[in-house]
Amino acid sequence: MSIDALKSCALFDGFNDTQLKTLAGLFEGGTLAAGEGIFAQDDPADRLYVLLRGRVAIRFKPHDGEILTVTEIAPGGVFGWSAALGRRSYTSSAMCIESGEALSLRGVDLRRLCETQPETGVVILERLAEVIAERLRSTHEQVVDLLRLGIRSQGSG
Repeated sequence: MSIDALKSCALFDGFNDTQLKTLAGLFEGGTLAAGEGIFAQDDPADRLYVLLRGRVAIRFKPHDGEILTVTEIAPGGVFGWSAALGRRSYTSSAMCIESGEALSLRGVDLRRLCETQPETGVVILERLAEVIAERLRSTHEQVVDLLRLGIRSQGSG
């Protein structure tokens, strides 16, 4: 993986070349085809992804409902963070909706990085926490909207 690919992502802003070289050795690049499932809900959570190009939909299927698109990831966005949190499985699925490229990192490698090079690992974890908090705020708003819509449709029936 090239350092230039990492430099193109906000997640890695401010890292020096030594840190970027270390990270480049951990990340793998890959292409994504439109319509491709990247991972499914409940699959083992083993990789964290950073989207370089394209668009990815994050979808959640409640046990008693229809599939919901939680968010769409644009270039520079991060997804699959269940792997970074050490969860056994992904809580949502990821589907490529516009072909592109992504970087991926094994969750176990990220956790090892945090232990061996905390100055780099902690910054990544802090930035991931910001991404997760923003996504949760967005999801909360969507769920409230869906509940309101459901209440209105039942009330008018």
